[in-house]
Amino acid sequence: MNIVILDYKTLGDDLDLSGASRFGNVIKYPVTSQEQAPKRVKDADVIIVNKVKMNESVLKDAKSLKLICETATGYDNIDIEYCKKRGIRVANTPAYSTSCVAQVTVSMVCSLMTHLHEYRRFVHDGEYQKSISANMLEPIYHEMDGLTWGIIGFGNIGRGVAKIADAFGCNVIVNKRTPVDDFECVTLEELLKRSDIISIHCPLTDKTRGMLGKEQFEMMKKGAIVVNVARGAVWDEEAATEAIINGHLGGLGCDVFSYEPIDENHPFIKLLGYDNVLITPHMAWGSFESRTRCFNTVLSNIEGYLNGTPKNVIV
Repeated sequence: MNIVILDYKTLGDDLDLSGASRFGNVIKYPVTSQEQAPKRVKDADVIIVNKVKMNESVLKDAKSLKLICETATGYDNIDIEYCKKRGIRVANTPAYSTSCVAQVTVSMVCSLMTHLHEYRRFVHDGEYQKSISANMLEPIYHEMDGLTWGIIGFGNIGRGVAKIADAFGCNVIVNKRTPVDDFECVTLEELLKRSDIISIHCPLTDKTRGMLGKEQFEMMKKGAIVVNVARGAVWDEEAATEAIINGHLGGLGCDVFSYEPIDENHPFIKLLGYDNVLITPHMAWGSFESRTRCFNTVLSNIEGYLNGTPKNVIV
């Protein structure tokens, strides 16, 4: 059996991928372009993939293909209808990154709330050492206790963030498709209007694509902090940029983008250097422990398929 790993660098160079060899011949590539993909998967029985789009143009000549393993929870890079038509199984890796994405989300919020970047700079640049005061207390920062934290999307990660926010003393409100009993569920509009802090954890679907645009940013409280660790395309990046530049938002954190990596034409380039902006390179999911869980789940998915007990199956 031929197992093709198309973009192992998305899992990190430090990860041990040798476990896949117990299932067959492993061919691995650090990265794969869309143009290279059809040739590389032509003889594959199993594909392990993260970013490369799996559609008819890529898969049509892969006549032996039986299983695609997505090394992520989201699978918007895979044409599910085409795979269903071909009888190709697709399995994802749910819940592997809950702890680290929640951790990074809260870290971003805490840093933006307390202006840690600026206070650190006072010391590292020598400004504090030259001061006549024992304390530097500007910019002014506020406690999170008593603030309203709105969570858009309430899967494993959203719920993990809610638990931490609740522990901080925040009033947690939630926007999700099906209500829950343990947190207050509200419409998106109400969440945007009421929240001091907003974090986004929903999947990218036809309904969530572009769900936050200029109108939605204008609904938000002046000074609100917004963090997106979901997908870049769930909001209008130009509108998010403008909301920072015009001073409406108090802070913005983002780890995901509509295309990755970003280039000099991306709207967020205008925000580089802003003290109230934290932009990170799609790393929130990727603690060593999380990446290890992810790949172990992929191996379990392959084993389950071969044993006739498929796991984490999308189709």
